[in-house]
Amino acid sequence: MELLQVRNIVKKFSNHLALDKVSLTVTEGSIYGLLGPNGAGKTTMIRIINQIMAPDNGEIFFNNHKLKPDDVFQIGYLPEERGLYRKMKVGDQAIYLARLKGLSRTDAISKLKKWFEKFEIQAWWNKKVEELSKGMQQKVQFITTVIHEPKLLIFDEPFSGFDPINVNLIKQEILKLKKKGATIIFSTHNMESVEELCTHITLINESVSLLEGPIEKIRRNYSSNEYEIGFSGNINLLKATLTTQYKIIDTRQRNGESFIRVRIMDNISTNDLLKSMLSSGNIISFREFIPSMKDVFIKVVEEASKKAKNIVSQID
Repeated sequence: MELLQVRNIVKKFSNHLALDKVSLTVTEGSIYGLLGPNGAGKTTMIRIINQIMAPDNGEIFFNNHKLKPDDVFQIGYLPEERGLYRKMKVGDQAIYLARLKGLSRTDAISKLKKWFEKFEIQAWWNKKVEELSKGMQQKVQFITTVIHEPKLLIFDEPFSGFDPINVNLIKQEILKLKKKGATIIFSTHNMESVEELCTHITLINESVSLLEGPIEKIRRNYSSNEYEIGFSGNINLLKATLTTQYKIIDTRQRNGESFIRVRIMDNISTNDLLKSMLSSGNIISFREFIPSMKDVFIKVVEEASKKAKNIVSQID
């Protein structure tokens, strides 16, 4: 079931086109990655979904109806730029933000106490926000984002400022929220986190959507017939053995073993590759090399940039 449908959203600021007919569909219960370089239009899209600003054209449907003001109570938004009041006590501010999301004071205090205990931050309740580190403030804001148990959670760079231990803590909480039924839009530059958490992505660059779909399908679509083989033997002899039908991409040593990454050219089979290698040593492992989301991200953005430059040069 589709929880969120964004259809052909257009947004302009003066002479700048921030979004150009961008669409995305977020399935209920999924973790959806919204990716793109700085200035691509991701934050503009997130603000439109949160009704902080309105699109110039296009429509958004939420939970089977056109997005309306009251839907804010079913959405939790953690912005990249945090917005806590520095002079206010942490507990008072958390209660205030929870009540803005529709919770009674009693329910707010009860739920907040449980979250503060979970994150082991009970001692911060009566401290002012300005007394806390950036990471501590982000923990508080994460709690106030999820406290009303919304259907849709939107996290914009949620791991910024956290050490590895707290990054893992937040990741685990995000997965728990998904397991409980929350749908999550996740915007980050950390491609490892995207691969670990997300099932689908949309990649936006310079106001347009360049790529959309399931992560595993996208990675496989960008594979280029490359294989990594682990072997024991003479690596120089192996290089000399491989003919022009193969292109050596990389060689390295790992844990005392040699590994070589090879691209098969033309219509050569993997069996032919293995036969070519047997005379140079023993084959220990063999796997297809599937590009990471980081590799795909860089390739797609660079290709789009080259295409745009070519169009400009033709106009000139």
